[in-house]
Amino acid sequence: MADYINVTSLNRLAKQVLAQCDPLNDLIVCGEISGFTRHYKSGHLYFTLKDENAAIKTVMFRSQAQLLNFTPQNGMLVLVYGRATIYERDGAFQLYADYMKPFGAGAAQMAFDALYKKLDSEGLFAPERKRPLPAVPRCIGVVTSKTGAAWQDVQNVIGRRWPMVKLLLAPVNVQGIEAEKSITEGIRRLDRDPRPNLILVTRGGGSKEDLWVFNSERIARAAAACRKPVVSAVGHEIDTSILDYVADLRAPTPSAAAEMCVPDQADVRQKIFILQQNIQKNIQNRCNLCYNRFNQLAAAQILQRRHSQLTHRERELAALQASVQSAAQRRVQSAERQLQNAAAVAESLSPYAVLARGYTLTERQGVPCAVEALRPGETITVRGAKAAAECRVEAVHDLETTGE
Repeated sequence: MADYINVTSLNRLAKQVLAQCDPLNDLIVCGEISGFTRHYKSGHLYFTLKDENAAIKTVMFRSQAQLLNFTPQNGMLVLVYGRATIYERDGAFQLYADYMKPFGAGAAQMAFDALYKKLDSEGLFAPERKRPLPAVPRCIGVVTSKTGAAWQDVQNVIGRRWPMVKLLLAPVNVQGIEAEKSITEGIRRLDRDPRPNLILVTRGGGSKEDLWVFNSERIARAAAACRKPVVSAVGHEIDTSILDYVADLRAPTPSAAAEMCVPDQADVRQKIFILQQNIQKNIQNRCNLCYNRFNQLAAAQILQRRHSQLTHRERELAALQASVQSAAQRRVQSAERQLQNAAAVAESLSPYAVLARGYTLTERQGVPCAVEALRPGETITVRGAKAAAECRVEAVHDLETTGE
C-alpha cells in the first residue's frame, strides 16, 4: 500500500506548487463583484469574483484595501491585480487581491456616483465650505509630477504673469498603484508647510483610467481637511473628478489654474497707473478746493478783521463819548458851583440886601450917588428896602474934617 499524506500536507503541497507557477503569481483578473463583505473588525474585504461561467473567492487584506480609491459594490466590474493560491485550512482555491480598480464605463461611473453621493451627504461639496484664494499669494504649493507637462505649464504661466510668487513643488506620482498614496501625502505635506498660501493639485490630460486616481476618497478627504485653499486642475475641460468638487476652486487646465492663482502684472501695472492718475487728479482737486476755500477764508478773515476794527473803534468812540459827557457834566457842575458862589457873593454885596437891613440908598436923578457928591439945594431920592423918599439937600458936611 502506498504511503499516504494528511489533508494539511496535501493542501500545503498544492499551495507550494501553485506558488511556483509564475502566471498565478502575477494576475490581472476581470470579473464582477458578488457577495461583497467588509469585515467590521479586521477591515479585510471578502467577495466573489465571477463571470458568465465561473467564480472564484477573493480576499483583499486591510493594508491593500486602504489604498483603494473607490468603494467596491456588488455588480461592479473590476480588474483585480494579485495572485491565486490555496487557503490551507479550507483547501479553497482563492484569489488574493493586491490592487483593484473599476473596469469599463459602467463600473467606473457606478463607483464615481457612489463616492459622490457619500461625500456630498457629508457636506464636503457644500458651497459654504469654499474658501477664497489669496489675492496676491507669496508662495504656491504644487502637487504634481516633476517630469510632467503640467509642472512646466504652471511655471511658464506664473513666470509670465506674476514672477514674484514662489513655487514649492511636492513631486508625486500622478498615475499607477502608488499615485493615490503619493498625492495624498503631497497634499498633507504642503498643508503642514507654513510657506504656501494655497495648494494647486494638477496633472495634464490623459485617459479616464489615467485620471481615475483623482476620484480617490483619500485624496478628496485630504483636500477637504486642508487648512489652506485648494485648487484642482486635472486633465482638460471635459474631465471632472471628485477632487474638483471638494476643492475650493476647479480649473479646466493646469495653465488656467496658474492664471487663476495669481494676478497679471500687466493688469496690475495698468491699475496702478490709473490709480496714480486718479490720486493726482484728486490731489489737484483738493488743492483747488483748498485754494478757493483759502480765498474765501482770507476774504472772510479780512471782513472779520474790519469788523473787529470797527467794533474796537466803536468801543473807543463810546469810551470817548462817555469821557466827554463825564467831562462836560463835571464842567457844568463846576460852573454851577462857581455861579452859585458868585451869586452868593453878589447877593452878599447887593445894596438891596443892605437896604433890607435898614440902610438907605441915595439917588440923584435915579442914579446912586455918594453923599459927598451932593450939593445943597439938590433934590434927591432916599431909597429904602420898602419905600423911597424925595428929599432936598440943605447942607453937606465933611465928616473927616469935622471929626465926627
